[in-house]
Amino acid sequence: MDKLDLKGKWNELKGKVKQEYAEWTDDDLKYEEGQDEELLGRMQQKLGKTREEVIDWLKSLG
Repeated sequence: MDKLDLKGKWNELKGKVKQEYAEWTDDDLKYEEGQDEELLGRMQQKLGKTREEVIDWLKSLG
């Protein structure tokens, strides 16, 4: 499964991401409904990982 449902869960996941990557800013983690791909793209750049790797990582946090 390569889809992640961020809607409704993002605030919780965002807190966990910030615990692991304290240097990330709110702009790095900004999520707006319907903008999942944009957020995943920013995270891919920061982590140097593929889209699937980022999704798997986020799923492991949830």
